[in-house]
Amino acid sequence: MLKAFYRRNLPHVQRDNKPHFLTFCTYRRWVLPDWARETVLQSCLHENHVTCELFVVAVMPDHVHLIFNPSVRDGITCSLAEITKAIKSASAHLINRRLERRGSVWQVESFDRVLRVSEKLGEKVEYVIKNPVRAGLVESAKDYRWLWVDPELSHRLNL
Repeated sequence: MLKAFYRRNLPHVQRDNKPHFLTFCTYRRWVLPDWARETVLQSCLHENHVTCELFVVAVMPDHVHLIFNPSVRDGITCSLAEITKAIKSASAHLINRRLERRGSVWQVESFDRVLRVSEKLGEKVEYVIKNPVRAGLVESAKDYRWLWVDPELSHRLNL
């Protein structure tokens, strides 16, 4: 069932009980320092089992990839806007506080899409996991500090 549709510059479509792939980038493609990547990862993990059920998170130097199902609370599915705002707002606030500044950390727009029935969740999770390797940041995804995979999913998919 089509859950929600909203538009900024890109259309945003949400479906109940379907995995969503979300990417958002830093403002002006600012490279996040290591401590800020950790802050972003922890902000994502804070939302796990609150606004979303995370499958995988990769915090790259200037962008973030997530795959998740929106959580259902009191019979209402959390919206993509709510999930994205929770992660981006919390992480931006903490980053700006540490830098003793104000201003944008994230681009306003984000890219999201519902995974199609023909797309296998495991393949998309693997794509996110391999992102730091493809970017030349590490030789093995296991060595990337700002990558998180749901332990149950990882075991089930033999990742």
